[in-house]
Amino acid sequence: MSSKPSVSPVSPSVTQGKASQSGFAPISQNIETILAFYTREEQKISHSQRRLEHISGFVERPLYLGSILTFVSLWVLANVFARQFGLVAFDPAPFIWLQGIVSLGALLTATVVLIKQNRLAKIEEQRAQLDLQLNLLTEQKTTKLIDLIEELRRDLPNVKNRHDPKAAAFQQPTDPHQVLAELDEQRETGERLKDAGEAQKDQKHKTRQ
Repeated sequence: MSSKPSVSPVSPSVTQGKASQSGFAPISQNIETILAFYTREEQKISHSQRRLEHISGFVERPLYLGSILTFVSLWVLANVFARQFGLVAFDPAPFIWLQGIVSLGALLTATVVLIKQNRLAKIEEQRAQLDLQLNLLTEQKTTKLIDLIEELRRDLPNVKNRHDPKAAAFQQPTDPHQVLAELDEQRETGERLKDAGEAQKDQKHKTRQ
């Protein structure tokens, strides 16, 4: 008499673990894609750009502001009390050299910050384009799903066929060019109304005078 092979029961925790892993697989893939995108952008940064961004990181800290205030205070105090100790002030009031140094520092600081913001703005533009493409793709998929559901509803014999105007409207794909044209038209209309309102206010002000 042959014995049947014993089959070990599958633990519910193992089943739930596999289900959770399969459920988190798309999330992990999306996270890896985002990390790969930022890694590629970091690799594109040149050595000079990286040094400037390190400087920009220091400029953005409160320590930078404190160091500037300390430097200016010591400079002013050194020139004010120099005569009291019988020394010659190297930058007497109105502190021309100090003004030049502060102006140069402000110019360099603004340039460094703008260089970093320019790179971040390019990344944000790429993300905005990606969001737009994903939104358009999602809209196309949603339109296709509605079309399939309406087709299934018409084919089912036990479901009464009826015309749904909202579903029919949702079945039509959105034209992005038309949406942009309507947005531009609304913006121009708002600007014209704003200009007309300002013109009326100016005219009323002139008549009162």
